[in-house]
Amino acid sequence: MKKQRVANLRHGFYLILRPEDRIAGAPDPARWIDPLMKYQGIDYRVSLLRAAAFYGSSHQAAMTFQVIVPKQLRDFEIGRHRLQFVYQAPAAFAQVNQPEWLVSMKSEAGFTKVASVELTLLDCARYFHKSAGINGLAQIVKDIGEQAEAHKLAKAAVVYENASVRRLGYLLDHAGYEPQARALEPFVKAAKTSLPLDPSVKPLIASLAEEAPRVAKWKLFINEPVEADF
Repeated sequence: MKKQRVANLRHGFYLILRPEDRIAGAPDPARWIDPLMKYQGIDYRVSLLRAAAFYGSSHQAAMTFQVIVPKQLRDFEIGRHRLQFVYQAPAAFAQVNQPEWLVSMKSEAGFTKVASVELTLLDCARYFHKSAGINGLAQIVKDIGEQAEAHKLAKAAVVYENASVRRLGYLLDHAGYEPQARALEPFVKAAKTSLPLDPSVKPLIASLAEEAPRVAKWKLFINEPVEADF
């Protein structure tokens, strides 16, 4: 380790560093995340910004390697790489982290499990605060939303919070992807109240929240303007 020939990621788990890896401090996490997670006995999927980039969202400079897991894990950095573990409740995780919802990203060291484009969109809508905010989410939807199969999107959406599904439906609609947006419209019927598009934005006066433009179709208050390269 002193000679920078190996790196210790977890107790007992080491990476052998090739000369070309030493500048960055470690190889691309796509090369070793699968054996690391198997070593820990934890299922996973690569998602959010890294998965969006995998599907062609060129606007997303995925500086952080984001992994969805059913267990609380600490983030860590190794060299120039930052690993971020995003928790999903085990029951929901088990329902969607199945072969039919995943794809394999090949590297010279093997294969890495990546969320399908449908799961990537839903994950980004659910964890939009980790996906460069509402505008980052809007850009991801614009970049890759058309690739999603409408029936698969609706099937996977059952596992996600209704507000997240409506958020995604609105942005798909806004981007002009009608088949995908239409597939999510039935989820609106289950919503009892309208919610803000971006719940992280709090007005200085609470009563002003309901003065934001309302989109009845999705039962959302557009409390934050959406900016993306549409």
